[in-house]
Amino acid sequence: MKIENTKAQMRKGVLEYCILSILKDEDAYVAEILETLKDAKLLVVEGTIYPLLTRLKNAGLLNYRWEESTSGPPRKYYGLTETGKLFLNELSSTWDDLQKAVQLVTNQKAKNNE
Repeated sequence: MKIENTKAQMRKGVLEYCILSILKDEDAYVAEILETLKDAKLLVVEGTIYPLLTRLKNAGLLNYRWEESTSGPPRKYYGLTETGKLFLNELSSTWDDLQKAVQLVTNQKAKNNE
């Protein structure tokens, strides 16, 4: 089993949550979303993010608008819908519970190995 595959699956598992969180306070276009993920060491390529954004839009969690750019073609800005905001709140609660559970399990294992 290759560790890189497991690490990639872990990142994919939290990617939706991260994208929705990025859009929580303000709309953003793909390059901004990718930059935020990159800064957080979550390396994602455009080929991964576009289908995900489309899926989130089709699920009613995101909407988008076109905005003219001073440095090139118009940009598509994504933002959370009201449903998306509710969904993000639910994911945040689930994430908190999951973090606590994993912390409890991994700390327990560490203590047992001492």
